[in-house]
Amino acid sequence: MRDLLDWLDDRTGYRALLRGALYERIPGGARWRYIWGSTLVFAMVVQLITGLVLWSAYSANAQGAWESVWFIQNQMMGGWLLRGIHHYMAQVTIVLLVLHLMQVLIDGAYRAPREVNFWFGLILLQLVLALSLTGYLLPWDQKGYWATKVATSIASMTPVVGPSLQQLLVGGTEYGHHTLTRFFVLHAGVLPAGVALLIVGHIYLFRRHGVTVPKDAADKPDGYFWPEQVLKDSVASLIVMATVLGLVLWSGGAHLGAPADPTEPYAAARPDWYFLFLFQWLKYFPAGWEVVGAQVIPGLVLALVAAMPIIGGWKYGHRFNLGVGAALLAGVVMLTWLARAEDAADPAFAEAKAEADAMADRAAELASTAPGIPAAGGLAMLRADPLTQGPKIFEANCAQCHRFNGHDGLGGQPSEPASASDLAGFGSREWLAGLLDPDRVASDEYFGATAHVRGRMVRYVQRGVAGFTPDVQDDLEKVIMAVSAEAALPGQAEQDAAQQAEIVEGRALIASEEINCVRCHTFREMTEGDVGPVLTGWGSRAWMLGMLHDPTDELYYGEDNDRMPSFGVDESLTPAEMGLVVDWLRGDWTTEHTPEP
Repeated sequence: MRDLLDWLDDRTGYRALLRGALYERIPGGARWRYIWGSTLVFAMVVQLITGLVLWSAYSANAQGAWESVWFIQNQMMGGWLLRGIHHYMAQVTIVLLVLHLMQVLIDGAYRAPREVNFWFGLILLQLVLALSLTGYLLPWDQKGYWATKVATSIASMTPVVGPSLQQLLVGGTEYGHHTLTRFFVLHAGVLPAGVALLIVGHIYLFRRHGVTVPKDAADKPDGYFWPEQVLKDSVASLIVMATVLGLVLWSGGAHLGAPADPTEPYAAARPDWYFLFLFQWLKYFPAGWEVVGAQVIPGLVLALVAAMPIIGGWKYGHRFNLGVGAALLAGVVMLTWLARAEDAADPAFAEAKAEADAMADRAAELASTAPGIPAAGGLAMLRADPLTQGPKIFEANCAQCHRFNGHDGLGGQPSEPASASDLAGFGSREWLAGLLDPDRVASDEYFGATAHVRGRMVRYVQRGVAGFTPDVQDDLEKVIMAVSAEAALPGQAEQDAAQQAEIVEGRALIASEEINCVRCHTFREMTEGDVGPVLTGWGSRAWMLGMLHDPTDELYYGEDNDRMPSFGVDESLTPAEMGLVVDWLRGDWTTEHTPEP
């Protein structure tokens, strides 16, 4: 082995390189205050390694990005841990950079002959922030998509070149595939290359000029980088790694929102915490003046910080720089706290955040159960989901008249009062029992606000059902079971299966002399009058789709239809949209149940 190492040293001179790197003299000995640079290098190496592994499973296209990140997070062995480390180490890196810069400022290590190294550090901070910004978009979820859209809109404020700069970043006029690929190239190629070059230059200049010797260094013997400082740097790096792992385990890993949807604005979109101060800062500038807050003032502040090595050469320059640094740090902390506090006190933000979290949970639920993510992608999966789309369609097309548990389907209250029945639980035994309740049938919950309040059904319930004897009431309960069983609702499938005998009995009792529903309705070829909606298949998916398609059909209300639109005939809703709202109303949205096409 020794001969091999001698041969390798003869060819490469690695021993001299190692001696130069490891046995650098440290005036005053190794110190904990020197760890920040090494921990930064460690953090960036971790980012490089984890990023390369994540790259191996990531698909940088608008129809595969979210899907590949979901695969990494949920199916790739250790993927959630790897992604969590990459996510939290990126945030820790920013903290370490700020701490390192503050240490440099406090120690005066920015003054001659170290000006260039200080400027390298400032550029490195901006590149790391740019890495965080570009990486935020790569999961292609709602949070990253809308936050990035806000961030890139700031670029458009740049005088003269703003619109062109934004178009260059976006890859056109619309955010989409080209935006994602450009951000990926920046995040995985251009910016890391710039960071690597700056780190090499930074370390070279640091070794050239050495550490800034503290005043008490003369009282202590000199030390060497190896092994004293290396040991301290290693311990510090282990603490950084342990902190990151603790954050990953505590949080469960990096969050993944619902797939990005350009048609669904994300009211809870916020930049990550390290840009939150700028988000809050821009609130104080009126429309038209955002460029001052977003670019002019930050540009002047950056110029002032870059001039610190020059200012530090003046008599009181170092004190001035320390005051500016402390004020900037305090301002950033205060603005970040204000942004958090305002969001915490904003009910609209809390509601939007809860809705976004629910969408993310639903997307994960759909993706993790059969049939999983379709070939069309995660967004197509959500758009075909009754649970998420049904309430929106109901609110836009049905809530002008109907309610769902007293609201518009999305939890809101329309400006106009309800003028038709509440459809929550439609088809169930409970809903049908309420319809046949003399005290409820003429309420706003059912026919109270409709023309049918003066019709046969209300009279039958209020005059006939109200006078039923207890025995007939028992028979009516079985009829309710029989009619409700026609709906074949997933939510009462177990009840229907367990009470088949009562259901069969109810089918016969529906034509009994006391109850006699077939006097007005058709039920399984039994009818006498046929003037009301057919009860065969009542509440089933096909029955409800037919009602939505054309309630004036003779199978439904016919000429007695009261303002119910013919959504299918008028083509105001597509068959797919009608199917989504019907499946939502029926509860056919569980991952265990796949509705008919």
